[in-house]
Amino acid sequence: MNAALTDPITMSVEQQVAQLRQLQQEGQHPQALQLALGLARELPENRDVMHLLARSQRHLGQIDDALQSLIVLEQHHPAFSRLHEERGHCHVVRRDAAQAIDALLRAVNINPALPSSWNLLEGLYRMAGDQANAQLAADHVATLKRLAPAVVHATSLFSDGDLVQAEWVIRGYLQRVGDDVEGMRLLARVAVAREVLDDADILLEAVLQLAPEHHAARFDYAKVLFERHRYKEACAQMEQLIAIDPHHLDYRALHASANVGLGEHDRAIGLYRELLRVVPRAADLHLSLAHSLKTQGRQAEAIDAYRAAIAARPDFGDAYWSMANLKTYRFTDGEIDGMLAQVAMPSTSLVDGYHLNFALGKAWEDRGDYAASWQHYDKGNALKRSESRYRPEIMETNTRRQIEVCMPAFFAERAGAGDSSADPIFIVGLPRSGSTLLEQILASHPLVDGTQELADIPRMVLELQGRDPDLDDPRYPGVLAQMPTDEFRRMGEAYLRDTRIYRGTAPYFIDKMPNNFRHLGLIHLMFPNAKIIDARREPMACCFSNLKQLFATGQEFTYSIEDIARYYRTYLDVMEHWDRVLPGRVLRVHHEEVVDDLAGNVRRILDYCGLPFDPACLAFHQTRRSVRTASSEQVRQPIFRGGIDQWTHYAPYLTSLRERLGDALERYRTHR
Repeated sequence: MNAALTDPITMSVEQQVAQLRQLQQEGQHPQALQLALGLARELPENRDVMHLLARSQRHLGQIDDALQSLIVLEQHHPAFSRLHEERGHCHVVRRDAAQAIDALLRAVNINPALPSSWNLLEGLYRMAGDQANAQLAADHVATLKRLAPAVVHATSLFSDGDLVQAEWVIRGYLQRVGDDVEGMRLLARVAVAREVLDDADILLEAVLQLAPEHHAARFDYAKVLFERHRYKEACAQMEQLIAIDPHHLDYRALHASANVGLGEHDRAIGLYRELLRVVPRAADLHLSLAHSLKTQGRQAEAIDAYRAAIAARPDFGDAYWSMANLKTYRFTDGEIDGMLAQVAMPSTSLVDGYHLNFALGKAWEDRGDYAASWQHYDKGNALKRSESRYRPEIMETNTRRQIEVCMPAFFAERAGAGDSSADPIFIVGLPRSGSTLLEQILASHPLVDGTQELADIPRMVLELQGRDPDLDDPRYPGVLAQMPTDEFRRMGEAYLRDTRIYRGTAPYFIDKMPNNFRHLGLIHLMFPNAKIIDARREPMACCFSNLKQLFATGQEFTYSIEDIARYYRTYLDVMEHWDRVLPGRVLRVHHEEVVDDLAGNVRRILDYCGLPFDPACLAFHQTRRSVRTASSEQVRQPIFRGGIDQWTHYAPYLTSLRERLGDALERYRTHR
């Protein structure tokens, strides 16, 4: 049955694309081309339109036009596998085997579920006399034939980023057939891509129960455990895999990273160096090695490793930024020229681009050229913000709900809830507020273990939110009012059990996850005897320090003046609420006062924590421990005032920040 052309004015784009596909399936390429050209004029950025246009052009022998359409498509969707597959088909028509192989390999590297590409590759390799690669391609074809068509189709959709369609296809298939190892594994991969890690965890556990020898699934499972900060379990999974294949580089790299997560940096450094003996030009491994060396305070070695990463990949923005993020490193003229050259190249990726701009911002700041510095900080923030899904109203909604739910009567009704332990000392606040300094001071005390920014409270909050949370109408914190009292004790016990691996032998330990200030109601219910310290910094200094900081993960509110100002104001709102409903529960420590009177504030903090004075807390910079935050090198030096007024050099560019902060410029001064 022929597809009749319908008036496009009455059809949606999706309907017109569907009609275009049908015309092509029926071999009506002249009609398809007519429709595709009209759509392409209106929607040159539409992935499917440009791909289908190129297909019709190829079928009609218009190879030059097809290749030109693919160039346009690549400008908008460079990682679309079928773009490269179609380019491969065009080169086959031109009898250009080398170009065809190159394009088809790019296609299958993005999307391994392309039978047509693998078939073509097998034939091209055999024509070229390359029997080994021909056999590899044939093996891939055979593998795809063994899989259910729905799994192949969903895998292809997933590989090209069509997560909703991929999930719909694979869920429907699993509902029809029940347990299917590859289908379940694919659904887990979709869950990971959607950041629903608990679903992925459950699915992969089930896969391994059905197929314990499925090494790829076990590797997927280890990666999920790693992302969930369950590093000990991730290590155990990787050790199983390495015992089977001790030379597998990806297994060994994840094993090293899991050791980093456990704080086993000496071991991780050894593992990274073993890997680099095998792959000495692996830029990512040099970077990971450098991070561990930095965390250990081995700065000179870290710099050498960062430079090795750049030598291996000159546009490696993360390596440049990591050197800038040492705070004490000063770039050479040659390094600045190298960054400027890379940032100007059209081929530089978005990720490398914002890393390079932040690094250049720091480079010019160190040289006193604040106009050039701000230009790069501003550009870096804009690039980073462009890929962020952060919505400030979600945070503000959560704050309103915290205030509505966590009232004095709410806490009075739950008096005595939770675990009675006083082991944890929570340090909260905004990033770049002096919290790492407070952690270093306390961790210098013999009765206190420093750990890291523990993800356990945020993970518990995610679990309370439930699956597929409605961010505009969240389940948490309202769910706290529905929970039985003994559930808070259970959560406290689970927290202590899960964080034990990060502790030493001291009776107290620090959890320095800044954003936990949003969850002090939950923390109070879990640990009514725990200490909570609010690290606070003057708002202009704090917000500017965040604007010039590129975080490894999270902290998405720091990449625009409006976002960081709103976040700071919301932070004050919720902290004022905790002060009202839990008076005396939180100790507020102002960074500027610590700088001006270290001894007095150290005694104040120790008194609040019930700890005897120890002079090591005043000599905190001499304490040897792993520090993983952006302030890692600063807290290894004696206290200094250099950063207090640094923002004033940028005052001409921060007028809107001051305006948006408004009364926060005075409200922040509250003491408790």
